[in-house]
Amino acid sequence: MATPEKKKTAVKKPVATKNATAVKKIASAKKEAAKKQQEEMLYDLADLFKVFGDSTRIRILYALMGGPLCVSDLASELEMNQSAVSHQLKILKQNKLVKNNREGKSILYELADEHVKDILEIGQEHIEEL
Repeated sequence: MATPEKKKTAVKKPVATKNATAVKKIASAKKEAAKKQQEEMLYDLADLFKVFGDSTRIRILYALMGGPLCVSDLASELEMNQSAVSHQLKILKQNKLVKNNREGKSILYELADEHVKDILEIGQEHIEEL
């Protein structure tokens, strides 16, 4: 003889449990988003430090610490050709380490802000401590 099937009834969760689950999901999503944002920031920071990994770019930045210069003056001061200096300036500008301003026919390059100078000075202090 077959036994009659019991009717399954869904167990309803209390509203407080539903809310707690929703809060946990939101907190988890926020935590994951913060982790992803931090990872992106670390990659951006690594890319920034890669720019500082080239001695020519460091020499250009140090030259610009003295004030704005045009490409020809930079090339002369660094004893490099203008196209090589221009290429490095393009990379520095793309990474927002230098900016340029037109004065008449000349384009003058300068450090983008005080942070760039601070990074160079702190790096130099660190090396001198070694």
